[in-house]
Amino acid sequence: MTERMDRQFARLRDEGRPALVTFVMGGDPDYETSLAILKRLPAAGADVIEVGMPFSDPMADGPAIQAAGLRALRAGQSLAKTIAMVDEFRKHDSDTPIVMMGYYNPIYVYGVERFLSDAKQAGVDGLIIVDLPPEMDEELCVPALKADLNFVRLATPTTDDARLPAVLANTSGFVYYVSMTGITGASIANTTAVGEAVTRIKRHTQLPVCVGFGVKTAEQARVIGRDADGVVVGTAIVQAIANTLDGDNKATSDTVEAVATLVGGLAAGVRASRLEAAE
Repeated sequence: MTERMDRQFARLRDEGRPALVTFVMGGDPDYETSLAILKRLPAAGADVIEVGMPFSDPMADGPAIQAAGLRALRAGQSLAKTIAMVDEFRKHDSDTPIVMMGYYNPIYVYGVERFLSDAKQAGVDGLIIVDLPPEMDEELCVPALKADLNFVRLATPTTDDARLPAVLANTSGFVYYVSMTGITGASIANTTAVGEAVTRIKRHTQLPVCVGFGVKTAEQARVIGRDADGVVVGTAIVQAIANTLDGDNKATSDTVEAVATLVGGLAAGVRASRLEAAE
């Protein structure tokens, strides 16, 4: 599974452009609609897909992603169903890397060994677990790496040069740079500082560095893409889903298309970033 991620970033590097990494909450607003969105993302322009594992206590998530998780849970989404979504996706797409993102508690309850086995069999390529620091690598990170699953670590503006080696020690796939302190959904305050942070992290690792938390528009994606190896967009996509729902939080005929349209615009912004820099 690690090879699919490496191949994708190598291909994008050869093309001279950053990746568009898109986040969707598994099961939002319901299983079938969420699966339809997942299947549509690559054609819309997504290069890597993060699938959220809904959890009742998402401490790092802003209001939009919290609401998406609650909608998914109320619609009956479970960790098993989220893994099943990836399995179904793989029947139609064998190239696009899938990273499952969320919190450790649902995995712990599911069972680490069982989870890693089921995730790998379904075609998951990596994990982002926001509440497991390097000091807890033996809980999930090391077993995941042994199972040939990438473990993507988060670096933040407060991750200094003394802390980076610990953060990067068992990281694989890519490094996810959180562009701000706080929760998802806030705005990037200083794109220059983000570029400087990416450059600093690259002094410590050969892994691609992707930037997320706060990227909402094609213009922001274009600016961040000048320096980053990937641009991560989550809240804007989740909000696009929410904006199409009816009064009962049910999907409408516009839901899937709204996401595809937004992702298409974001992909255009990401692709324009390096073209502009080369001119």
